[in-house]
Amino acid sequence: MPRYVALLGSINVGGNRLSMAELREAFEREGIEGVETVVASGNVLFEHEERPSEGLAEMLEWIVSDRFGFRSMVVVLSADELREVIAANPFADGDEAKVHVLFLDGDLDAAQFRVLVEDHKGRGPERLAMGARALYIDFAAGVAASRLTGPFLERRLGRRGTARNIRSLARILAKLG
Repeated sequence: MPRYVALLGSINVGGNRLSMAELREAFEREGIEGVETVVASGNVLFEHEERPSEGLAEMLEWIVSDRFGFRSMVVVLSADELREVIAANPFADGDEAKVHVLFLDGDLDAAQFRVLVEDHKGRGPERLAMGARALYIDFAAGVAASRLTGPFLERRLGRRGTARNIRSLARILAKLG
């Protein structure tokens, strides 16, 4: 059976506290096999019959909502898809802990990206680049020091997202096989 990673947003932030053990158990109760969490912040490896990633994401979003009572955006990727995301990183010269991929719940519109870039001018040293259903961000001075926040990004892009740094994505890919 194919192996996937689910990247869940809104886990352990804003009151949505959830242990990885609870998350694993919820997935297993729904018949999902080979469930394993990685990096303890909403990264779940699992096996499932081959199916489009979007359909799997919807199923996992429903499980989280049904079992835990909050809405979580879920991105599902195969090993090949994750490998492509990492390879497409335009900031390979940056620190892997500071370069993030913001996975989006839909396609990134070029006009919205231009608005984001314009609105961000003068706010900080971050570098931004468009990806396929993703935004690459080099938080050169670190995430904690950045004024480029989730709400700022979501308002300008009109999309929800969940971010992971390149170092974490590489660790996930290694475990995904």
